[in-house]
Amino acid sequence: MEIIPQCVVGLTWTLKDTLGEELDVLSDPVEILLGGNDLLKKVEEALQGHVAGDTLDLHLEPEDAFGDFNDQLIFLEPRALFPSVLEAGMSFEGAALPQGMNPEMPRDRLYIVTDIYPEHVVLDGNHPLSGIALRLHLKVESVREATEEEVGGGTAGTGFFKVQNAAPGNQTLH
Repeated sequence: MEIIPQCVVGLTWTLKDTLGEELDVLSDPVEILLGGNDLLKKVEEALQGHVAGDTLDLHLEPEDAFGDFNDQLIFLEPRALFPSVLEAGMSFEGAALPQGMNPEMPRDRLYIVTDIYPEHVVLDGNHPLSGIALRLHLKVESVREATEEEVGGGTAGTGFFKVQNAAPGNQTLH
């Protein structure tokens, strides 16, 4: 079966930065709904017309992947608002941030703790791969028709590459 919108594609991949450093390797296939909310538009476009067994090598600029780095998504918040056990790398969903945070923080983001100071915590709402050009090697492991449930839900259910609108005109993956 040829890949067309509204089909489910089983993919494996290797994701690298432009210097060749491996960022992610997926050797067990994950199913993605093409034409839903599971993939970046540029990747969906590249997959169309391919069949199981095909491989693709894509170069994705930040605007086609996780967006440009936005320094307006870095926030310095009072340490007292956070749990006593706090480590760099921990994440907080914007909708579940503690009371008292900056009201201008978008609540539809995932925030990563990047630095902890005695009085403040630095939160970064950028995707960890924002601002980075990427090389993506994909292998199409399988192709099948999507179920009505998958099409209606806009996803194959894995939630692995969920596309979320983070800011007007900007889509990021989480």
